[in-house]
Amino acid sequence: MTTATPASPLTPTLDPHALARTLSGKHLIGGALVPAASGRTFDVVNPARGDVVGQAAFGEAADVEAAVAAAAKAQKEWARRPARERGRLVADCGRALQAHVEELARLITLETGKALRTESRVEAGVLSDSFVFYGGLAPELKGETVPFSPTVMTITQREPIGIVGAIIPWNVPLLLMALKIAPALVAGNAVIVKSAEEAPLAVLRVCQIINQILPPGLFNMLSGFGPDCGAPLVAHPKVGKITFTGSVETGRIVYRTAAEKLIPVTLELGGKSPMIVLADADLDKAVAGAITGMRFTRQGQSCTAASRIFVHRSIHDDFVARLKAKVDAMVMGDPLDEKTDIGTIVSPQQFEKVQGYIAAGKAEGGTAHTCSALPTAEALSPGLFVQPVIFTGLTNDSRLAREEIFGPVTCVIVFDDYEEAITQANDTEYGLAATIWTNDLKKALDATQRLEAGLVQVNQNLVVQPNISYGGVKTSGLGKEASLEAMLEHFTHKKTIMINMA
Repeated sequence: MTTATPASPLTPTLDPHALARTLSGKHLIGGALVPAASGRTFDVVNPARGDVVGQAAFGEAADVEAAVAAAAKAQKEWARRPARERGRLVADCGRALQAHVEELARLITLETGKALRTESRVEAGVLSDSFVFYGGLAPELKGETVPFSPTVMTITQREPIGIVGAIIPWNVPLLLMALKIAPALVAGNAVIVKSAEEAPLAVLRVCQIINQILPPGLFNMLSGFGPDCGAPLVAHPKVGKITFTGSVETGRIVYRTAAEKLIPVTLELGGKSPMIVLADADLDKAVAGAITGMRFTRQGQSCTAASRIFVHRSIHDDFVARLKAKVDAMVMGDPLDEKTDIGTIVSPQQFEKVQGYIAAGKAEGGTAHTCSALPTAEALSPGLFVQPVIFTGLTNDSRLAREEIFGPVTCVIVFDDYEEAITQANDTEYGLAATIWTNDLKKALDATQRLEAGLVQVNQNLVVQPNISYGGVKTSGLGKEASLEAMLEHFTHKKTIMINMA
């Protein structure tokens, strides 16, 4: 493998096209930007304009082997460093990333089609904050004194797992990467990230930036496709932990492979998050919460998207009218334009999938309230723009209410009483997030206990934040992220030590 110095300048650049070209065709292994062992690449496409903006290295088993070797070499020495020193360096990474927020926001917008102002800039900022947050938690890597016997001193201590494989999706790649790698690094592990094939370049840039601070080989990044790159990473005998965000189907494959190795996994999978709006709810707040919760600015491409909105019959029509008016006012356009609220779907495959669900909703008898307006600029045509759709007239048994769409499509479903709403909300294989909107404290508290979801919010619909434990139940996944608990329980082993003093 070559050991060339990383080629891209570390001074921030606001030209994402130039940065994409600079980063093209490279992994980051052992602290250096290197091509794939095979020399193969694949195209990275701007979904707003359909043009190729760069190439990504085509990762395969040989690249995984090289990354594991680099990680294994770096991890032992890293684990011997005091936890607070590791935390300081990880926090330093966060501060370094802060200087690159605008640069990273523009690059992730170029790759994914997410709107710069409403989505990508926010994500890049939370990326930095996540590293600083976890860096500060390093002193919490402590053990316990166990009152076993007066003559036997019994203590526990936290030790790193070793090499962590992190597989991330394309919808919020920077944030979800940070929530995996920052706690893993602070806990004393080395990390290998496998990026999503649709969005590898901004992830690579983050890796390059923080590799100026971390020891070489501690944090490596591979790009590629699941069967070629992700599968050998999960299966590698020296990888002792997998943390994965993606589809339920792929999550099951990851889980089966990890089970064969008897290694721990964290899985953040799909969702079909219910939003319950009771008759006494503040409608203005609930409508604003539906827009945030549905992640319309992200084209609905979110596991926590509020794609099932249960609204009491007495306020249903008013709620739908207000929601449609608000979404109609949102601007679709060039994701890099500051005027744009809503960008594009990430890929042609996802575009076709979403269009298929819209057709299915109409075929099932639903009324499609199409919102906003497609951009008219010739440079953006045809593009992967999808107008948001609010369906009414569907039941909780419809395909659109049962299956994860991952697009700007939501169903507003009528209910008549509170018990009916709770039952329907829980009638799903998923259990990632849920919200209830009401001024009745008794019902709000009751719902927080009865809704089957890992994250339940009342009268708000915040996105994932550092220090808020996040993770699902049922087929939405295993384990938690974004919290102290995630670092302690998912990136360390607990060792028990007994010293006989008799």
